[in-house]
Amino acid sequence: MSLEQAPDEVKLAVDLIMLLEESQIAPQTVLAALEIVRRDFEQKREKT
Repeated sequence: MSLEQAPDEVKLAVDLIMLLEESQIAPQTVLAALEIVRRDFEQKREKT
């Protein structure tokens, strides 16, 4: 399966991985930031 045919969440994940790798941010910093993002989106989802 090509990326063009992949689900939107896979496309977004690939884009985020590329962005974070290009930025050369430490893995522990990336994981901590992603946890904050996850919690934020979960809270927003609960309000809708």
